[in-house]
Amino acid sequence: MGSAKNKSSTARQARIAEMRRADQARERRNRILTIGVSAVVVAGLVVGGVVLVRSQSGDSDSTASDDKTSGKFVTGSDGVRTWEGTLSRTHVKTDVKYSMEPPVGGDHHQAWMNCNGDVYTKELNNVNAVHSLEHGAVWVTYTSKADKADVDKLAAKVKSTPYTLMSPNEDQSAPIMLTAWGHQRTVSGADDPNVGSFFEKYVQGEQTPEKGAACTGGLPQ
Repeated sequence: MGSAKNKSSTARQARIAEMRRADQARERRNRILTIGVSAVVVAGLVVGGVVLVRSQSGDSDSTASDDKTSGKFVTGSDGVRTWEGTLSRTHVKTDVKYSMEPPVGGDHHQAWMNCNGDVYTKELNNVNAVHSLEHGAVWVTYTSKADKADVDKLAAKVKSTPYTLMSPNEDQSAPIMLTAWGHQRTVSGADDPNVGSFFEKYVQGEQTPEKGAACTGGLPQ
């Protein structure tokens, strides 16, 4: 009698142990499945979020928006070409197709080029240089046709003048050009007296949309 009871108890314990092992195995499978599904869902949300942000921000290096300026240049008796019309000032994250080269204003990137007498040896992104113009900087640009002695003299002048910057620009129509927000002129060389008069009038001049805004703390190229 006692032996039968012992056998029955042992069998019952064995069944209970087997059921526990089965339950534990099922729980492990469920946990693994849940973790796997969660990982797939999270990955999908991350990818979808990135696509959504990119589509909303328009942040793509391969796209360029058209400049929203309207108007035309009018040349004054002093030889300075002044833009008569509107110059948009919206911050954008794409390149901008400007209607003039170098641009005298328009939509631009939120980061400006440092313009505290900065001389750059490589061409600049127009969207950053235009922001410097908005702060009241004069931008000196030149092509490979400009005389090296003139380039060196102009570089020295820029380095000694806050709110100016200088860079090469092979796309412009003249060897040496001076640009401020809404204003532009060509000069014959570093000794052209129009260089000094342009600097005097337009460095932090009345045309400046954001007079006093910093020319440091921007991009150093």
